[in-house]
Amino acid sequence: MSNYRFNAVERAVQHQPISGIPPHKKMFNNFAENVFTPDKMKKYLQGLQYDNSPETAEKILLDIQQGKKLDKTQADIVAKTMLSWATDNGASHYTHWFQPLTDGTAEKHDTFANLQTDSQMVNTFTGKKLIQQEPDASSFPNGGMRSTFEARGYTAWDPSSPVFIIGDTLYIPSVFISYAGEALDYKYPLLKSLKAIDQAATAVCQLFDPEIQKVESYLGVEQEFFLVDNALFTARPELKQTGRTLTGHQSAKNQQLEDQYFGSISPRVLSFMQEVEYEAHKLGIPLQTRHNEVAPNQFEFAPRYENVNIANDHNQLLMSMMKRVAGKHNFNVLFHEKPFKGSNGSGKHCNWSLGTDTGINLLKPGKNADENLRFIVFIVNIIQAVHQHNALLKASIASAKNAHRLGGFEAPPAIISIFLGSMLTQVLEQIEKGKTLDNITFTGKHGRQLSLASIPEILVDNTDRNRTSPFAFVGDRFEFRAVGSSANCASPMIVLSSIVAHQLTKFKQEVDKLTFKGMDQHSAIYTVLKRYIKQSKNVRFDGDNYSENWMIEAKQRGLDCEISVPRIIDAYLSESSITMFESMNVFTRAELLARNEIKWDMYVKNIQIESLCLQDIATKQVKPVVIDYQNILLENRQRLISLRNSVHGVEKQTTLNMNSIKKLSTHLCDIESQISEMIEKRHEANEITDTRERAIAYSEGIFPYLSTIRHHIDELEQIIPDDKWPLIMYRELLFTR
Repeated sequence: MSNYRFNAVERAVQHQPISGIPPHKKMFNNFAENVFTPDKMKKYLQGLQYDNSPETAEKILLDIQQGKKLDKTQADIVAKTMLSWATDNGASHYTHWFQPLTDGTAEKHDTFANLQTDSQMVNTFTGKKLIQQEPDASSFPNGGMRSTFEARGYTAWDPSSPVFIIGDTLYIPSVFISYAGEALDYKYPLLKSLKAIDQAATAVCQLFDPEIQKVESYLGVEQEFFLVDNALFTARPELKQTGRTLTGHQSAKNQQLEDQYFGSISPRVLSFMQEVEYEAHKLGIPLQTRHNEVAPNQFEFAPRYENVNIANDHNQLLMSMMKRVAGKHNFNVLFHEKPFKGSNGSGKHCNWSLGTDTGINLLKPGKNADENLRFIVFIVNIIQAVHQHNALLKASIASAKNAHRLGGFEAPPAIISIFLGSMLTQVLEQIEKGKTLDNITFTGKHGRQLSLASIPEILVDNTDRNRTSPFAFVGDRFEFRAVGSSANCASPMIVLSSIVAHQLTKFKQEVDKLTFKGMDQHSAIYTVLKRYIKQSKNVRFDGDNYSENWMIEAKQRGLDCEISVPRIIDAYLSESSITMFESMNVFTRAELLARNEIKWDMYVKNIQIESLCLQDIATKQVKPVVIDYQNILLENRQRLISLRNSVHGVEKQTTLNMNSIKKLSTHLCDIESQISEMIEKRHEANEITDTRERAIAYSEGIFPYLSTIRHHIDELEQIIPDDKWPLIMYRELLFTR
């Protein structure tokens, strides 16, 4: 083993579990202790010296809860309470925390302290500072919406997401907009899409119950990730620069024994997980589940369901916090969708549902025919929305990173379809034939007694679960399984909320049109539903989404089967998408054009970085080792030739030696020629001025070289002796924990 590899592996093996939680602390005692919850705000509001009126506190809290705009006086009062709470908890700075179009988060810290006299500093925080900040917007992706010299951008407080403290800083969740008011982030359009679905879904709900005044969108995010020892991580240059391995032959043992999933969690990993849970709970993130995933060194956290906006904030916060905690435990967290070839990639399963302010889950069957009709109305409209916009929904999760995972027989293919299950499928078929829910029975869970008397009866769901489906109904929610592990969930949630809001609006208009002509509401609803059920049949598929037959059938059904990421992203700019977004007041045409420019540019940069990194590895690390080993073999061959007539078997050994030399030469020659071609293709692509065409050139002209060059390097890894190979191997990366 090379000294570099040996030292890295030795350091990794020496890393022991680190207890990151004080022994006297209990996680359930610290939940949301670093969050300015409504109860804490109320307490501090009532404690203000100049206004002890409970009515003032109640009015401000109610206005925030109802999404009303605070006036200057109210904003100043809230700012004063935040300052008091923050300083009581050790904060000295504040920041507007926002989510630019980088799939990460951003923050600029300012101190509360202000110089009052030459010798006195006083903490101050005003409503103006709470409501907005002005970060430099010139260095964030903007898609051409502004020139480099036009740097002004604004962050604005999102009162619907609570502020929190990390370290010495008060974090204020915020939107990020340009000087002209265009969205430069994920949160602003997400909030607009949630408003759209609230309004559209509430209007439909009121067909059944006029008392319903609000519909909330809920999200539960299953976050998959890999852990790699930090010493091994730093010894792999491409992991540091791209988040995935660009070379590496599979180890003899990978995941084929299926012994990783739900296996016993190693003490070191468990220690990391415990500290993540502890820190997450302090920030109000309701983590509920932790477990080993399918691949070696792959794991998952899953929280309880929350409002979509808060759930997305919490997921972004969790990812950042996991990276900080991992460093303390000498780990590095990998959120890349496919960090290791031959092992399962990582996703971010988004469990999505809708609920009313009266406590009804709209995606759960009811107790009578009317409640079941409302349930079917929402199910059918969601199916119709996904059918009409399946290409757009796929575009919402498309990226250079996620392209490695989708269709890899561990994740859904790059085709959006919906799984309903046998029970719900039968219900829709009966409605299509003209039956009403008065004559249809919904079967719920049923008991199943096992053969051992000591084992209690278990409750079995009315349908099995399809783990190959990208968008599956799972009893009381839809699980969008195609989202990548490094993605911002806001991207698919914006699209999903918008298309469903648009479809529900259309449904309400069509029902109203029929009732205006004299048809009773009940009949009007069934009339529209039957048409939608027929129109959206092609997007429903309960079979194996991994099968080659489905790929053929999906194309025949007219579903979008495009696999090129730059072309998948085109769906955002179809006239139907633009019309839909504009009618829902989520995006303007200009914002969509800008966002696509960003997506294409980000795709180019991802492939560009990977190609440059692989080029360095091949020429600066692999090539010298191959040449050195060739020289050793050549010297050995000369010695063998000199012994040809005196030692038995030397002739055969000499031939084998020569075959190895030829293999080394062939692979090295192929690597050098392909790198040369890749460089030329990269130069040609970089000359293309149109961003979309440049992205396509990278996709079709440069990306394929990453696989072919890798193939030759991986073959060389099997020929070069273990003690000479320069790169940390898969068996070391995946089985050291």
